Amino acid sequence: MSITITSKPFILSAIVVAILGAATGTFLARHANAEAKPAASMPTATQVDVATVISRDITDWQDYSGRLEAVDHVDIRPQVTGTLTSVNFKDGSYVNKGDVLFTIDPRPYAAEVARAQAQLAAVNANVTFTTASLARSQRLITDNAISRSDYEQTQNAAKAAVANQLAAQAALTSAKLNLEYTRIIAPVSGRVSRAEVTEGNLVAAGGAAQVLTTLVSTAHIYASFDVDEQTFLKYINPERTGKGSVAPVYLGLANETDFPRLGHVSSVDNSLNTSSGTIRVRAEFNNPSGVLLPGLYARIRLGGGLPHPGILISEQAVGTDQDKRFVLVVNNGNKTAYREVKLGAQQDGLQVINSGLSTGDRIVVNGLQRVQPGDVVTPNVVTMPNGSATAAVIAEAKAVVKDSAVKDQVKG
Repeated sequence: MSITITSKPFILSAIVVAILGAATGTFLARHANAEAKPAASMPTATQVDVATVISRDITDWQDYSGRLEAVDHVDIRPQVTGTLTSVNFKDGSYVNKGDVLFTIDPRPYAAEVARAQAQLAAVNANVTFTTASLARSQRLITDNAISRSDYEQTQNAAKAAVANQLAAQAALTSAKLNLEYTRIIAPVSGRVSRAEVTEGNLVAAGGAAQVLTTLVSTAHIYASFDVDEQTFLKYINPERTGKGSVAPVYLGLANETDFPRLGHVSSVDNSLNTSSGTIRVRAEFNNPSGVLLPGLYARIRLGGGLPHPGILISEQAVGTDQDKRFVLVVNNGNKTAYREVKLGAQQDGLQVINSGLSTGDRIVVNGLQRVQPGDVVTPNVVTMPNGSATAAVIAEAKAVVKDSAVKDQVKG
């Protein structure tokens, strides 16, 4: 069959249309696949733990290390010389004020008391005689029966007798006092150490006298610690000058994890140590059970002022950006935002935030390293880690402040 020349252009046009259709289909298919791939590979929102910041009243606390000291510490020394005849306590026992601790042989001193009493009796007799002689001389001198010289001698003898009487009375008092010193008594109630001298040994009086034992009071005890200058100026000095609230002080021993004992600031040193930049503070605590012993290591927590509103978060929620601290805040659209914060002190395992966060803010507390500011996240709502309430501690601090204020009003 033959093809005419007029039909050739039609055939060429059909072939071109077919080729263009196939190319268009291929392009559309590839374009559709290209759009479908990004949609299939789009990442999902990262799941992180999110918690709401804690808002509650807090007290500013500072922790220090110190040592326990006895309120009363007495070195028991003999005040008279003699032989020790008895030790009247057990080593380490508790004694009351006025209890006899040691006895020194009293016989020499009892004899001295008897001699002084006899001397006083003789002097008293002389005073009686010279007084009567002076009365007679006064009558005779009126009648010019004796000379002025004899009268003055009688008068002088009477005065000398009175002076000797006073000396004899003082000697008797001294002898009785030395006799009392043969019984060495406890000047305060507390716990004694061991007896350094046993019965039968000779003890001597004087400034260099040997210490027989030591006695420390136990009903109350001091905890001494050094406070930095800023804390002193902010908290302790206003209280000391009557321009601030009473600062509660808590005490814990080395084997305790908390601060179970409540006390108060008893005294502040009169000068700042310029080499260390600190000042010595002494707090007083009740010690009815006698558990607190002088010399023990003490952990001190000092409160500053009245409780005030504060924001607290978990320490693990805080990130570091060179010299800045930040958190990631999650908004209502579950999008994270960078928020710089200023840190305060620690409060029961939580970090106090001085600025940067507000009540009701939600922050990332776990997974901070997996997200960036501006990311959309899937929040797993949790409670703030380590967010144990300290309402009891706060209430006790408030009670202490209120009670101290009432006492100050009563004193005033």
